[in-house]
Amino acid sequence: QVQLVESGGGLVQTGGSLRLSCAASGRTFTNYAMGWFRQAPGKEREFVAAISWSGGNTYYADSVQGRFTISRGNVKNTVYLQMNSLKPEDTAVYYCAASSSGSYYYRSSYNHWGQGTQVTVSS
Repeated sequence: QVQLVESGGGLVQTGGSLRLSCAASGRTFTNYAMGWFRQAPGKEREFVAAISWSGGNTYYADSVQGRFTISRGNVKNTVYLQMNSLKPEDTAVYYCAASSSGSYYYRSSYNHWGQGTQVTVSS
């Protein structure tokens, strides 16, 4: 059974930092890209960042470009999201996802999802 488990969420003040982690298990994620999405109350789930299987290519939403960094661990089934200069509008549930397709930005491209971790940024 495939499992993606996120951790690292919490409450932080504006301007602070958090590091989210995602551990994937249950199968070999060879050639799978990994991504982060987020969903704020009353809003659609939106793309945040993604990284290719090799880790050589990364993709970001304009809203987080320059503040967030996605990376893969030495074990390819782990992925991180370093979030700096956090803003109240970053408040959301953050989801980790795995994709076997070549498209990174669309929810429909992702085959497996985690349960999410709450990030709250206070003003």
